Amino acid sequence: MPSMPSAPPDTKPLPRLLCLHGGGVNAAIFAAQSRALVRHLQHSFRLVWADAPFFCDPHADIVGVYGSYAPFRRWLRWLPEHADIDAESCIDEIGYALRTAIEDDDRAGGTGEWVGLMGFSQGAKLAASLLLAQQAREGAARRKHTDTAPGLTGVPGLKWSFAILLAGRAPLSNLDPALLKSQALVSAGDLSEGFQFCKAVDHEATLHAPTLHVHGMADPGLHLHRKLLHEYCEEGTATLVEWDGAHRIPIKTKDVDRVVDAIYDLAESCGVTVTRTV
Repeated sequence: MPSMPSAPPDTKPLPRLLCLHGGGVNAAIFAAQSRALVRHLQHSFRLVWADAPFFCDPHADIVGVYGSYAPFRRWLRWLPEHADIDAESCIDEIGYALRTAIEDDDRAGGTGEWVGLMGFSQGAKLAASLLLAQQAREGAARRKHTDTAPGLTGVPGLKWSFAILLAGRAPLSNLDPALLKSQALVSAGDLSEGFQFCKAVDHEATLHAPTLHVHGMADPGLHLHRKLLHEYCEEGTATLVEWDGAHRIPIKTKDVDRVVDAIYDLAESCGVTVTRTV
């Protein structure tokens, strides 16, 4: 008699990762694209998939498989045809989208601590930018000897400990212009493509939080992924996994095992207890 497939684990009490999709897709597509990672991570984390606030055309790379998964969304502008928006409105819309995903999961029964962010492509850029904005608020609080104010989500006490950056590219976006003045950051409402990089990234735009960078060696944006790793992240805080692939999420076992193992290492270094399945 064939064995019955095992039931999915109860993830409600597990530490939570907020997952941020790339541009021109949506949360459902990101979850499907990440299916090989999910098979492992679902035993240690509750994965929560957020939808970006702005609609757009589908990314050309996904039309063949996910063309029926509309509507397609984006977090930021990267094409001239994307509607103009001022930085403040863009930041507010992103914050509302993140807060909605968090509150919806609370209502769905999630009780675990929010510990990290996982993003692909534009979602990875946003994840790193969120950590940088959090870092700026924490620095301002220390200087004023006060508690850190809630971030974009408006959720008191929420603190991201780390980020998993799948094909994340420079530059980072400025999600707190009242505190961050660095010319190495792109305004949240501006186009990120064609950004004129500074000769050197200053301390204000350098991310100190632990990050995992996953780079496809055949990705056409690899030079910008490496720029994010080497110029926007403090030396010694970032881990790199390279794999033989293009601009997508690994699905082959040999690649997935390495990425998942690095995620476990990252989480454990931040004090998160995980159940390893690799």
